[in-house]
Amino acid sequence: MHDKLAAAIRTVPDFPEPGIQFKDITPLLADATLLRFAVDALAAEWKGQGITKVLGIESRGFILGAMLADELNAGFVPIRKEGKLPFTTIKESYDLEYGQDIIEMHIDAVSATDRVLIHDDVIATGGTAAATHRLTEFAGASVVGFSFLIELSFLNGCDRLPDGTPIHALMSF
Repeated sequence: MHDKLAAAIRTVPDFPEPGIQFKDITPLLADATLLRFAVDALAAEWKGQGITKVLGIESRGFILGAMLADELNAGFVPIRKEGKLPFTTIKESYDLEYGQDIIEMHIDAVSATDRVLIHDDVIATGGTAAATHRLTEFAGASVVGFSFLIELSFLNGCDRLPDGTPIHALMSF
């Protein structure tokens, strides 16, 4: 089934800019059997670890992240780009290839009693996931691990994540 998952990932050349080989997960999402398999496989790695919240990174991390939270009987917290959340937020900046960006989380989204799983569809350079980790720690919650559908291993994004924190990616390209 893992081969079918990988085959459902469409590579779109030169999107969103020249030279990028974008990994499009929408064909996988459109297939109910593959979608269920992906969520089950992602959740299997984290069951029994007392996760209370899954933090899904904007925007494709919302899709599987919310499903993963449901499967783990945990709450879901959206991590968004600056200015997109309606309540008081905390912010964290991170470096992009050419500049910086900022992500936010509601100030009351997690607490010191939460055990958090950070999820995104793809880990590329790791900046957004690392910034989400910093936000979570600032809020006082414990990060149990990182969950990704896809790791773009040639970009070494996992190297930017904290040492010793478990990382699980279902597929690697």
